[in-house]
Amino acid sequence: MTENTLLTELAKHLFAQRNHANPNADFDAFTAQNIDQAIIVQQKMAALNGHIAGWKCLVPQANDQLIVAPILQAAEHGQQCGIIPTIKDETALALIEPEIAFILGKDIEPYQHYTDDEIDSAISATHMALELIQNRFSRDSQPSYLQKLADGLSNQGVYIGPEIPKSVAYQASHVDVVVTANNHQQAFNGKHPCELPQLPVYWMINYLAQKGIKLSAGQAIITGSYCGVVKVPMATEVSIEYKDIGQFSVSFVDALA
Repeated sequence: MTENTLLTELAKHLFAQRNHANPNADFDAFTAQNIDQAIIVQQKMAALNGHIAGWKCLVPQANDQLIVAPILQAAEHGQQCGIIPTIKDETALALIEPEIAFILGKDIEPYQHYTDDEIDSAISATHMALELIQNRFSRDSQPSYLQKLADGLSNQGVYIGPEIPKSVAYQASHVDVVVTANNHQQAFNGKHPCELPQLPVYWMINYLAQKGIKLSAGQAIITGSYCGVVKVPMATEVSIEYKDIGQFSVSFVDALA
């Protein structure tokens, strides 16, 4: 098989796992050999999906790993959020990451370089947001970084919460987060993994532009959790507070039910 055929087959396999309660992203026939191949697989999955709802990213890591992936599932809004739950000890749980979303107000064309100011002007709104997490690899496997990158870095979607002022979002290096469900409170001294949440946006837009990837108005860019992955119950009102910024409530329902 040609390299393109192998990448296409891998993309088809990984894409098919995204609507399974018990996915298995392991693919013995072929794995991405470098970051470029992993990004190509991501783009092939996006083509199979038909649209990209947004992106997740961090600034480049010290170990030379890049954290960037398209969000394929349409963004969730409102008082209910569909999610494929994770089963732990026979209990269904929603895995979420509290973040900030930057909404693009206009298209970002490829093969250009964008200054920070130009990117700031392209961002039409900022919101409290939740990354929706799903591990699609089998429990027995130990996927490599490149395998996880090609798969989309455990992203299964994004929930867009209330809008917050851009000035607040741009200063949100530390955000204490309180998650409450069934009178059980989880409190976190939140710190953004990239110092400021907008910094990954600057990097990612120019990285993708160099690769010929266009970003579209309306896409949401999320840039890292303030407190890692948080496990919350399904079918229960969950209150999420960003201290001194805002609060919202959401109930998670099984997207496959």
